[in-house]
Amino acid sequence: MSKRIHIFILVVLSIFIVSGCTKKQSVNTNSFNEVTVFTYDSFCGEWGPGDELAKLAKEKTGLTVKYVDCGDGVQLLSSLILDKEKKVCDVAIGLDNNLVQKALDEGLFQKYKPHDASKVIPSNLIKALDSDWRLTPFDYSHFAFIYDTESNIKEPTCLEDLKDPIYEKRIILMDPRTSTPGLGFFNWTVAVYGDKTEDYWKAIKPNILTMAPGWSAGYGLFTSGEAPLVISYATSPASHVEYENSFRYKALEFTDGHPMQVEGAGISANTHNLENAQKFMDFLITEDAQFILTLTQWMYPANKNTKLPECYKKAAIVPQKTLFTNAEAAEKKLDSVMNLLK
Repeated sequence: MSKRIHIFILVVLSIFIVSGCTKKQSVNTNSFNEVTVFTYDSFCGEWGPGDELAKLAKEKTGLTVKYVDCGDGVQLLSSLILDKEKKVCDVAIGLDNNLVQKALDEGLFQKYKPHDASKVIPSNLIKALDSDWRLTPFDYSHFAFIYDTESNIKEPTCLEDLKDPIYEKRIILMDPRTSTPGLGFFNWTVAVYGDKTEDYWKAIKPNILTMAPGWSAGYGLFTSGEAPLVISYATSPASHVEYENSFRYKALEFTDGHPMQVEGAGISANTHNLENAQKFMDFLITEDAQFILTLTQWMYPANKNTKLPECYKKAAIVPQKTLFTNAEAAEKKLDSVMNLLK
């Protein structure tokens, strides 16, 4: 593993089409009972909810779901902007509260409130995205650092601790220009440090092992033992309890507070397949669909009536303090901080 910080720059965005997360050559958005869903890689990857959701959607609604893997969350936004001309997308899944304003400014989505959505989705999640229902919450969690308890370093308790030289080359981050967890962490630092954000990043630069292009790559390096700390979600350790019966990985609660990510789904403003898109949105927030997310997406379901698996009670944390971030203010600092890391 190289000892310098790797910054992965997105030059050309390749989009490939998957149905049940297998590669296809083309997409026919007008096909009867089909819906084309743009999303990010981990959603329709091997361990994501894509396959199970597609099977359940077929069973419950008769829809055939075709996914377009757009990379990570920030890359998804870029793909949707390109799609304004191509008009392939019916529904997009995975833009979050840090990207929502850009998406709305671009006019990417049309208003649609899924059946019973205002009854089953808490109002704070709705407000975090869009009260006009251009994006509907489908899951949420707080950002958190995950710690390998088998490492020989002490647990950090706050962002300030991450400056300590004991963490040299022991922190895995994600690129905020391509990854929503990466952007979430960047916005977290701006919320805590404000005008001193650049100073903070200068201080932690020696401690960053790598800046991965997306969550899947970064978390994979972490579980491979490359470093004892990775930015992820407060819910991530539940997956290891469920499938490995392991408490090795621990979500750390920081005294600074934690920003919350709310992920949304919405109907493309350019779809020619509105009826099927609405049908899929109704399906996505049902308890059956939402439960699939708990054991594949490893986030809390937006539908408050969805039963949580026991592993959440054992290993997922709900931080006592939610930290609110300002995406617009953070964006103004992004380029200067990225230049520091070159």
